[in-house]
Amino acid sequence: MSYQQDNDKLYRYLFQDRAVRGEWVRLNETFTETLNTHNYPKAVQNLLGEMLVATSLLTATMKFEGTITVQIQGDGPLKLAVVNGNDQQQLRALARVGGEISEQASLNEMIGNGVLVISIMPIDGERYQGVISLDKPTIRECLEDYFARSEQLQTHLVIRTGEYEGKAVAGGMLLQIMPDGTGTPEDFEHLMTLAETVKDEELFGLTAEELLYRLFHEEKVEVYPAQATAFHCGCSRERSGNAILLVPAEEIEEMLAEKNGVIDMQCECCGTQYFFDKKAIEDFRIEAEKLSQLNLH
Repeated sequence: MSYQQDNDKLYRYLFQDRAVRGEWVRLNETFTETLNTHNYPKAVQNLLGEMLVATSLLTATMKFEGTITVQIQGDGPLKLAVVNGNDQQQLRALARVGGEISEQASLNEMIGNGVLVISIMPIDGERYQGVISLDKPTIRECLEDYFARSEQLQTHLVIRTGEYEGKAVAGGMLLQIMPDGTGTPEDFEHLMTLAETVKDEELFGLTAEELLYRLFHEEKVEVYPAQATAFHCGCSRERSGNAILLVPAEEIEEMLAEKNGVIDMQCECCGTQYFFDKKAIEDFRIEAEKLSQLNLH
């Protein structure tokens, strides 16, 4: 059985005798495709990998259709890092760097004074936003603190990034006491201690079944079917064209004149380029006016 069968997969599992649930995810192509069109500093790549893993694990705890956005804002050389994920495990990430960042830079050195913002947006229901102070040395610890304070659930995260067989990889695990109150702190501490023994080469190079047996072979673990993860940007020519219409007409004319009659827009997230000449922009304007008239009636 090849470990590669569980690349870009998320598994949920339940400790039947412990009232603790868990998740495991490994991001390979999902992570690589996120980085492909960007030349981020190594420390920023690793941070985005950690945030992708965290977002994947968080979306797996959702009991509804919708999205989660995990965003870091600060006054350091890393101005912004944001990851968006949905209940289909479609993920995307973006960072904005405004200064020099060393390969070994810590979270604090990259962010300075900053916050971690988690926005939960169900398709049906109320939106929720939580703001977390980045006063811990790692994203993992900040998120564990978030769960303890806002959800009042004991939660433990293992998040790792690195390379395996020459390719970028990020992986992680989540343990969480069941919200029905049947779990005990002792059971949770026991499983948390076992989870912390995982080595990078095991997290990156074993199948989910092999990994869970390696860590928890004395436990009764019920593993549910895997869910695939994937990089998904969501940009489109239509969205880019509608974005141009937000610019005043005079400025659009100036841009067309400066760019030899063609405006090009590049998606920050995936790098796709869209080109618009005067006729294409006018077609978008006519279509927008038609939709506006329909909405009025």
